[in-house]
Amino acid sequence: MTDLDKIFRAYDIRGVYPDEINEEVAYKIGRAAAKFLKTKEIVVGRDNRLSSDDLFKLLCEGIRDEGVDVIDIGRVISPMLYWAAAEGYSGGIMITASHNPPEHNGFKIVKEKAVPIGGHSGLEKIKKMAEKEKFKDKRRGNIKKIEIAEEYVKDVLKSVNLENIKPIKVFADYSGGTAGQVVPELFKNLPADLITSPWEKTDFGISFDRDGDRILFVDENKQKISTDSIAALLIHHFSRNAGKILYTVIASREIKEEIEKNDSIPICSKIGHTFIKEKMEKEKISFGFESSGHYYFGNNYVLESPLNTLLKIMEIVSKAQKPISELIKPFQKYYQEKIDFEVKDPWQIIKKTEKEYKKSAKIHKIDGITIEFPDWWFNLRSSNTESLLRLAIEAKSRGLLEQKKKEILKSIPS
Repeated sequence: MTDLDKIFRAYDIRGVYPDEINEEVAYKIGRAAAKFLKTKEIVVGRDNRLSSDDLFKLLCEGIRDEGVDVIDIGRVISPMLYWAAAEGYSGGIMITASHNPPEHNGFKIVKEKAVPIGGHSGLEKIKKMAEKEKFKDKRRGNIKKIEIAEEYVKDVLKSVNLENIKPIKVFADYSGGTAGQVVPELFKNLPADLITSPWEKTDFGISFDRDGDRILFVDENKQKISTDSIAALLIHHFSRNAGKILYTVIASREIKEEIEKNDSIPICSKIGHTFIKEKMEKEKISFGFESSGHYYFGNNYVLESPLNTLLKIMEIVSKAQKPISELIKPFQKYYQEKIDFEVKDPWQIIKKTEKEYKKSAKIHKIDGITIEFPDWWFNLRSSNTESLLRLAIEAKSRGLLEQKKKEILKSIPS
């Protein structure tokens, strides 16, 4: 059997198919997850990777052999699976490896109210159950297929006043993923044109990862817009006196500044959807985001909300009647770069770096280490999903960024 330690990560299960994740593993995870969740029904969705259908069949066999019914919602984006679980079921499993390459696959598991199950909140227990394989014969569960796209789109449309959205053009790139099935359904309800190929004169463009829980934006000139700038734009227009707003350790300083300008409270978090959702739920946070393109709204079960984010940006652009490139200019005060390194022991480098800077800088340990100076900062952390050391660095000028980057790179083995 596959070494489950390799595929059980901090907040989901991922591996290469079929060497690390395969039908045998899927069956055991199905049984173990059903046993852990202790529910009568589990809603199951999947992305459109080539291996997803085969994994789906055996995952469902495992769930059903544990005496639990399967609610099959078909090929969906991950936020649809979470929404379905939050709306009416006590557990859910999404078959996906998110943004990982096509040869990878995996499982994201949630419990009631779509609360994600991470390593510290149940994944470790599920892993041990799957390893022991001490399952008892039970009443065979049933499987029922339902369609949720129409209801999901209706719910998303409630997030804005549609009268504020004017006729605009949006280009969309689905990266071959399942967002290509739901975004066109959304646009059927909007006074806007959806362009998929080729690129033409549009107000802005969007792209998604394979399971559709991340959304990225480009401006009218096809220039990438940082996720921090999109978050700052949302905060500026929708978060006056909004209470607590969450950002992560690698977010631009502009985010904290914009939150405070809008008389709201900045809350810093570790990276990863399980940590973010847990913190947002516990502290009643109204809005949160990750620099990887995840946006969360407190009034939407604290779920990834790419389509809600899209609608809010469409509303901002429509009302402003200005190019989106102009709208984000006020938030582009800093220069930032992110670099990944393949190293044997990320934590050894992190500890060494901490010693080098402990006498000259402020040091925060929310996620890895953040070294902070008045006009620049950087964060070093170990990836939760890949064997990587991640560096994020930001400065007030391009020259200072390049200077300090060279300084840091001397401590990282090439």
